[in-house]
Order: sequence, then structure tokens, then C-alpha cells
Amino acid sequence: MKISHVTVLLITIVLQAAAADNAVMKENGIIDIPSNHSVDQTVERLKSILQSKEVTVFALIDHSGEAEKVGMKMRPTKLLIFGSPKAGTPLMLAAPSIAIDLPLKILVWEDGQGKVWLSYNSPEYLKDRHGLSQDLLPNIAVVGTLAAKAGE
Repeated sequence: MKISHVTVLLITIVLQAAAADNAVMKENGIIDIPSNHSVDQTVERLKSILQSKEVTVFALIDHSGEAEKVGMKMRPTKLLIFGSPKAGTPLMLAAPSIAIDLPLKILVWEDGQGKVWLSYNSPEYLKDRHGLSQDLLPNIAVVGTLAAKAGE
């Protein structure tokens, strides 16, 4: 059975909408999803999900840990940078400027009330920002599903 690009796109949009049921999208293209875990637990869950899907984790930046090293206090804040050349390269071939937003990133952070959030750039925002065609959207749309699963 052959699946068309349109079918894949529709499935991706439906899954992303379902996964991001509690998501909040700001006007700046950032989507925030609540996590049911601590920052460290959420990061570990996300790393495990990425590893199981054979997605490369390029870096984990511990912003709060680095702040502590210079004597400043910051709520737990970690940035995971990850991706797949198989998914990202076609995007950069179509729109080289998207390389500034790739690899994909998910920020895991704790707010002033102790609530943990996962934040990422909206795939639709990135599509519009870089003039990508609709058929390339599935290459980055998975970020919403990944964030939702890590926060469950």
C-alpha cells in the first residue's frame, strides 16, 4: 500500500494536534507543553525517546548549571539539540536559511511556580519563516509528538 505525501501530512497534523492538547502557542512561534515530571526526569525521558528512534542528540546545554558555575542562580533550564540528517538535509537543500533553526531544539524549563515546561519552535512557524513547501513539514513536525511524549 502506497501512502501519499498528503496522507502523511494529514496524519502528522492530527497526531501533533492530539499530542499538543495542552500546548500553548505564543505569537512568536514558540509552543509550550506542560510536563508531569521534573526538568531532569523530562530530559531523561526525551533522550530515551530520541535514542529509541535512533535520532542523534547533538548537545545538551544545562543553562542553569552553567549559571551556577559563575555564581548566579537560575531555575532548572536545559536545552536538548537533536536531529536526523535524513530529515534535515532536504529542508536545508530547499531553504538554506533553515540551517539557523536546525538541528531541532526542545527547551525544558521550570517556571516560578515550580511547573516544568517543554518549549519548541512551531513547525508551521519554521515553514513560514523559511518559505518551506508544505510537503517538507513532516520532516520537522515530529517535534511536537516528541515533546508531548516526554512530558506525559
